[in-house]
Amino acid sequence: MKKEISKKLKELNDVSLSNFFILTIAGIINSIGVTLFLFPVKLYDSGISGLSMLLDQITPSSLSLSLFLILLNIPIFAFGLKKQGLVFTVYSVFTVFVYSLSSFLIMDVLPIDVSFISPLAGSDLLLCAIFGGVISGIGSGLTIRFGGAIDGIDVLSVVFAKKIGMSIGTFVMIFNTILYTVCGITIKSWILPLYSIVTYYIGSRTVDFVVEGIDKSKCAMIVTTRANDISDALAESFGTSGTIVNAIGGYSKESKEIIYFVINHFQINKLKKIVHCIDSDAFISLQDVSDIIKKKE
Repeated sequence: MKKEISKKLKELNDVSLSNFFILTIAGIINSIGVTLFLFPVKLYDSGISGLSMLLDQITPSSLSLSLFLILLNIPIFAFGLKKQGLVFTVYSVFTVFVYSLSSFLIMDVLPIDVSFISPLAGSDLLLCAIFGGVISGIGSGLTIRFGGAIDGIDVLSVVFAKKIGMSIGTFVMIFNTILYTVCGITIKSWILPLYSIVTYYIGSRTVDFVVEGIDKSKCAMIVTTRANDISDALAESFGTSGTIVNAIGGYSKESKEIIYFVINHFQINKLKKIVHCIDSDAFISLQDVSDIIKKKE
């Protein structure tokens, strides 16, 4: 028990104060997307946030969105502590508190009327769905990029998805499908849940954009018999070196080599020309690379 506590305390050394600053901004941004665009026109966010919005609608006024965000999310993050680690949990709980507090200030303290229509997009459901999804997606993406999560569904998906034999994305999609179905049955209308699906899709794409960046790198796997010549040519053209790995052809059983080389998508055609100019039989496979992590000096 003491060893476990000591291990958790050591993990806190990895906590970054600069991350808390970004996570504060992320929580505020997420609350703006939800409270100024989605909540006023009764559109639903995804995950636990969306469930909190539904509960806010069908329970007494004393039970608010801000309260449900804390009551539903915090136990989930505590449940996932062992799986996700202390630093992730601290970051996530902090961001949820910021999200909840900021939502409370916008809806109940500041002189902003969000009771009937969006103060920025009026009653236009499509505009609210698009901008609500984009803005809340930016908040969620920043939270993930800086080590946390703003919605407990992310933790539940990590803990349970593999156990029941599905991917994390499928788990989240099924949860949201059930959520929007329940919303439709509860309010006896399918217009708002259907627009909420638009919000979910746009939000998830925005999260990917924020987490992975606008210019995702590409990993080129080049299978060739002239690895040294190609590697030298690539290094000269791009100013960076690749990694050569020995390999054996699965059918021919001939000795080959694989060059692992990272480029951006603007450099793909140039790489193809260089490789096939040296070895016309070379095989090139391209894959997306979300992050390139280098060891600090």
